[in-house]
Amino acid sequence: MEQTNDDQAKLIKEVSIPIYQARGWMKFLGVLMIIGGVFYALTIVGIIIAWLPIWMGVILYKAGSSSEQAYFNGDKYSLLKSLSQLKLYFTIMGIMTLIGIVIMIILVILIFAGGLALSEYIDDSFYY
Repeated sequence: MEQTNDDQAKLIKEVSIPIYQARGWMKFLGVLMIIGGVFYALTIVGIIIAWLPIWMGVILYKAGSSSEQAYFNGDKYSLLKSLSQLKLYFTIMGIMTLIGIVIMIILVILIFAGGLALSEYIDDSFYY
């Protein structure tokens, strides 16, 4: 049984309902991330990493827009584009989270090692 274009468009509309309903939040968070990236760029250290939240914000905003097109037009390619943009967003966010966890573990180890090294140099008689 062959599927007509109308049936396919209807199916795409039905499948895209959840992502369409989340489009407002995707666009809102995308704009907030872009604004946050601009604020990062105002600092000396932040200018190095400011592109990342701006890029992620653009990805989220585009995902929201693509989900709208998929829902209203029943466009399969818009739905696939929206889902692939969400996949990219979560991949980047996952990598950033893993990097953050590794950096935090390294910092905790360095702080602990620094505290131990410092405690060896402090003489007990220093306190008396």
